Amino acid sequence: MNVLHTGHPIDNGLSSPSRAVLRLFAYLALTVFLLPIQALAVLSGTKVSKVTPLFYHRLCARIFGFRIQVRGQPSAAKPTLFVSNHVSYMDITVLGSLLNASFIAKAEVSKWPLFGQLAKLNKTIFVQRRGPRAAAQRDEISDRLSNGDSLILFPEGTSADGLHVLPFKSALFSVAEQRGRSEPLTLQPVSISYSQLDGIPLCRFLLPHFAWYGDMTMVSHVFTLVGLGLVTIDVTFHEPALSDRFKTRKEMAQYCHRRVAAGASRSNQPIAPLPETAEDRDDLHQGRPAFS
Repeated sequence: MNVLHTGHPIDNGLSSPSRAVLRLFAYLALTVFLLPIQALAVLSGTKVSKVTPLFYHRLCARIFGFRIQVRGQPSAAKPTLFVSNHVSYMDITVLGSLLNASFIAKAEVSKWPLFGQLAKLNKTIFVQRRGPRAAAQRDEISDRLSNGDSLILFPEGTSADGLHVLPFKSALFSVAEQRGRSEPLTLQPVSISYSQLDGIPLCRFLLPHFAWYGDMTMVSHVFTLVGLGLVTIDVTFHEPALSDRFKTRKEMAQYCHRRVAAGASRSNQPIAPLPETAEDRDDLHQGRPAFS
């Protein structure tokens, strides 16, 4: 989807260039300072390598003026596969500030300047969904989960416009399906919504300032975004579910999509959150996938 096709082009007048420069300078200074520390921690295998990314992303969230509102509780089970919608590249900072977990990302991210190096030091798993390395990458994900590492998955396969949650690709749930009933995996749906700018609820005209999709140019989009005011981001952790309660990975994907989409929709409304849907309540009573 192209932002120009939505009829809601980005208004650069809402962004302060001086604020953007100051924030980017602070971000780069922090990154340059912590990169060698994290590299040494990863090489030495110390516990600091797991704590540093969390600390780093929390500082980045403060630098960028993010106010993150959390509903629910992150799963404490090890491992957990966190399943989230994907709105922006800033989702990495948002979830990275809340979860001690590594991301599953498309292979292209590993080649991005600076971001790619940061991702590698956070032990991100880079995947090509097709090609000769697909099987090896599935094995790597399985090994990481078996070692107790929690992972974060964006099963839409790309970032969306902030208004809609794209269908989840069921193939990305194959590892959870393969673990079987003897070793079920904890799945936790997570909803992300960019909801307010300087306390004012975001409308569809403002969402393209945060959502990155279509053929938007990343450099100009980043500069505009970091020059904005205080941003409120809602993150909802839904109740976890065990993978052995699903017959197929397709059921897994559909269930997670329904919960994530419902949570994102409620956060995007300028009203109090609604109770869970009747369909979700039925999951608890009709033998369909329910919560742990």
